[in-house]
Amino acid sequence: MNNQYETVFILTPILSEAQMRDAVDKFRKILTDNGAELVHEEDWGLRKLAYPIQKKNTGFYNLLEFTAPGNVIAMLDTEFRRDERVIRHMTVALDKHAIAYNEKKRKGLMKQQKEAAIDESQKPEQAA
Repeated sequence: MNNQYETVFILTPILSEAQMRDAVDKFRKILTDNGAELVHEEDWGLRKLAYPIQKKNTGFYNLLEFTAPGNVIAMLDTEFRRDERVIRHMTVALDKHAIAYNEKKRKGLMKQQKEAAIDESQKPEQAA
């Protein structure tokens, strides 16, 4: 049975745009070649790190959400560790609540719910 996972990895900021895309393509190909199915992908771009890693203060953030058998995670982890362009990575197994949350977020429902909650909180109290 395939589980759903989410992987966030940070690439070194010294890469060009093309080199960064090549690295992301490499990891995407590793997943698809080993039986994983990509659900969603996000490129968060160049962002400031919370703390310096390998004397770098920024990095290219990427997110891959996918379904895969469990043995694929070990292969992916090994490839992240071997690739010197990756400065950090983290893979998390998603439970049913996280999967539902991610689907709502992609559809824009979370933003609509936040806006509705803000509108409700800004309404003046009616006297009874």
